[in-house]
Amino acid sequence: MLPINSKIVLPGGAGLVGQNLAVRLKEKGYKNLVVLDKHRENIEIMKKLHPDIRIEFADLAEEGDWSKHFEGASCCVMLQAQIGAKEADPFVRNNLFSTKNVLNALKKYNVPFTVHISSSVVESVADDDYTRTKKEQEKMVFESGIMCIVFRPTLMFGWFDRKHLGWLSRFMKQVPVFPIPGNGKYQRQPLYVGDFCHIIISCIEQSGPTGVYNISGFEKIDYIDIIRRIRSTIKSKTMIVKIPVNFFSFLLRIWALFDSDPPFTAAQLKALVAKDEFEIIDWETIFGVKSTPFSAAIEETFTHPIYSKVTLKF
Repeated sequence: MLPINSKIVLPGGAGLVGQNLAVRLKEKGYKNLVVLDKHRENIEIMKKLHPDIRIEFADLAEEGDWSKHFEGASCCVMLQAQIGAKEADPFVRNNLFSTKNVLNALKKYNVPFTVHISSSVVESVADDDYTRTKKEQEKMVFESGIMCIVFRPTLMFGWFDRKHLGWLSRFMKQVPVFPIPGNGKYQRQPLYVGDFCHIIISCIEQSGPTGVYNISGFEKIDYIDIIRRIRSTIKSKTMIVKIPVNFFSFLLRIWALFDSDPPFTAAQLKALVAKDEFEIIDWETIFGVKSTPFSAAIEETFTHPIYSKVTLKF
């Protein structure tokens, strides 16, 4: 077992997974955490929630003094990632350049074990900047020679979700009509980030296993049914309206002209309607983590008295 005072470094830790992981690690008694991130607003949000842990600004795509925080670390959870953008450069910078620098720091300070968060998109039929750079990122990790485990999670949801289901729920509260692309019957395998965090903790406590694991939600749910469940949970009165996919894509492209970092892009729409089906492994047995039913996870996500009210920034 990992000693409770072990130093754990979370590069990119102010995002969805990192914010949730910090909560779960502290619940288990781990407080020697170091979060490195470059999103200043989300760093400030995290500092207010966790004044007892070290949280610092660091642009991981640039070499810098931030690497000193890896000295004496028992474990690293690599979370840095560019998920959405209109151009290729942010994906290259934040998925590839940052990974190169973090890997150099891991090797320089001989960090004994790393958890790398990849993505299910590396096995997706989608072909976009996110997918291409995540594939290259994973390759870089494998070729580095570090001792690590690689997780490929599917679409995640939970507390602090600024995009995905979190953004959809906030949008739903603001509009009388909620648009759905096509018939909305696009099968998803959403993964509750709380479960995923417990899987990560299970690994770092054992400093293993190694290898690659596809981590999917056990329940296969159509996109339109996810929307209906969220609407019911947050007690929204919005009307769900189906819109042709091509027209929906056109509207997203128009939106992108006025928003430098849109929460949902035409490329993400293309990935949504792609007919992906991801492997489901018995991660409950492998990692000793019980899956939370989708309905219960949605309830916890949107009704928690503290964390459901925290909204990260884009």
